[in-house]
Amino acid sequence: MARTAANVSSLVEDEPELAEALSVLLSHTDDGEPVEWADVNDELSSGQWGRLIEQGVLVDSGGGFELADREGIEEALEESDGVEAGSDDGAGWTTWDKLAAVGSVLLFLGYSQNGIRNAVGSTLDVLLGPLDATLPFYLVILVLAVLTGLYSTLLQANLMDMDKMSEYQEQMQEIQDRRKEAKERGDDEALERIQEEQMEAMGDQLGMFKLQFRPMVWIMLLTVPAFLWMYWKIFDGNIVDPSGLEVVMPLVGEIKAWDDGVVGPLQVWILWYFVCSMAFTQVIRKALNIQTTPT
Repeated sequence: MARTAANVSSLVEDEPELAEALSVLLSHTDDGEPVEWADVNDELSSGQWGRLIEQGVLVDSGGGFELADREGIEEALEESDGVEAGSDDGAGWTTWDKLAAVGSVLLFLGYSQNGIRNAVGSTLDVLLGPLDATLPFYLVILVLAVLTGLYSTLLQANLMDMDKMSEYQEQMQEIQDRRKEAKERGDDEALERIQEEQMEAMGDQLGMFKLQFRPMVWIMLLTVPAFLWMYWKIFDGNIVDPSGLEVVMPLVGEIKAWDDGVVGPLQVWILWYFVCSMAFTQVIRKALNIQTTPT
């Protein structure tokens, strides 16, 4: 029983829609009689039916199929219902993640609201002001780019479930491969079943997107204040640069002011930050051997 319960719990965790499929099978086997595909094909997809057989939850009894361990399945479904009721939805998003998302949105208002920008800028200046007083501003931006690249990489590595994202990608690739094979052999029935699986997999794609976006809200929560501080320094005339502004950038030439336009709305300080950030982020990932994309 324990083994079946653990197996079902794992299945339901990976594919929540199987919980409803198992509930349907439990109701159809109340009388102890075997169940056949024809009995439940209007409530279960062929993919769900095959998945349960493959995992040994449904076993062939000779005259149909029966549940391998009814009590174990009921136990696992009760436990999964309890976990679902007490946890947050959204593919692993916690309450803190959602609060971080709200905080990031509020901080974004600082680009248009002087009050927010001044509050964030003056607060961060307590920490970053001594650095600005010691180093030229281009080195201050470089230091911020390295710091943001470091914690962005660490957050992605720790908050993104690479195994889960790899499973999502493998599932979609497997469906696409089967669809291509069915199309090549002209199997319209198989194409119809695969189309149903693709529609069901849309929920998995949404889950993968949420997994990818989860670390981004924390990255923005920490990075937007740094940008607001630089914005506050440059546009409110608060830069303390003892060496003066004597910087020559490739393809740009000598910089007269940090808010000079380079290409359209892209300004010098933003370009310099992104060049430093992209370069050092790659170095950090290589040095720490951190993977931020699923394989």
